[in-house]
Amino acid sequence: MLFPSKKDLKAALEVFAVFQWALSGVLIAFVVICLNLYLVVFTSYWPITVLMLTWLAFDWKTPERGGRRFACVRRWCLWKQYCDYFPLKLLKTQDISPSHNYLLICHPHGLLAHSYFGNFSTETTGFSKIFPGITPYLLTLGAFFWVPFLRDYIMATGVCSVSHSSIEFLLTQKGTGNMVIVVVGGLAECQYSIPSSFTLVLKNRTGFVRMALQHGVALIPAYAFGETELYDQYIFSPGGLVNRFQKWFQSIVHIYPCAFYGRGFTKNSWGLLPHARPVTTIVGKPLLLPKFENPSQEIVDKYHARYIDALCKLFDQHKTKFGISETQELVIV
Repeated sequence: MLFPSKKDLKAALEVFAVFQWALSGVLIAFVVICLNLYLVVFTSYWPITVLMLTWLAFDWKTPERGGRRFACVRRWCLWKQYCDYFPLKLLKTQDISPSHNYLLICHPHGLLAHSYFGNFSTETTGFSKIFPGITPYLLTLGAFFWVPFLRDYIMATGVCSVSHSSIEFLLTQKGTGNMVIVVVGGLAECQYSIPSSFTLVLKNRTGFVRMALQHGVALIPAYAFGETELYDQYIFSPGGLVNRFQKWFQSIVHIYPCAFYGRGFTKNSWGLLPHARPVTTIVGKPLLLPKFENPSQEIVDKYHARYIDALCKLFDQHKTKFGISETQELVIV
């Protein structure tokens, strides 16, 4: 065939959309760092680097002050290809009022959290129609905002830094109708991100509950069915040299280094692209919390237990729709 079919062209666009987002951080950071080194060392245009760093210092707090979103970026047609690749779907179990603020807690983390970006940082799956009047703020690692241009690209989609001051600002200084989205399992949960795994790092993650109590905002559990099916992991022998290094590294920086792989540019090859498997994110019922300016650990533990119970109920109500056994339960570690 002289020209590719519409189906082949569609598949190629979907692969490109996923590939460019997954590797944009690495590529942009590499280009920016190399370009500035070249300007400083080999040319007389070093003032450009100085101006860039000056702007970075001046704009440093923006990711913790609501970011700098652009609706046009969130509506790029490129994101439709991104979401269609899997495909991604967003469902709610209850309407929420824009007259309040919310903390949406997502599970599980997944290796690259593809579903959360597609659902909350783009409009492709219909967030604004599903939750009218609500503004989503997906929070991620502050390190992503250290690189010029990369930080602007990320913020344009509505992503902000995951820090205490960032959450504080969004819940108190941006009015109402804000949904602050946190994936509390963090990178530590990546070790459990393997197909057919239902283990969550949540037992000792109580900071989000304390924050919600301090501001009297509702907690909303959300579970992405299929998020852990997107990549495979090579599991090293327990007690072996590599396994001991993984545990040591995790104890130092709280990041679990894992050897993961997905598919290549063709479906039957290995690579770093995620498997094209559907992911459906179910947003549960808000758990209303009272306001305590300085909640005790006992109070925090009380509502943390209630949150876990609400999350488990959400999982149990929907698991069979996604081929999960009726006897399967969430494992909280």
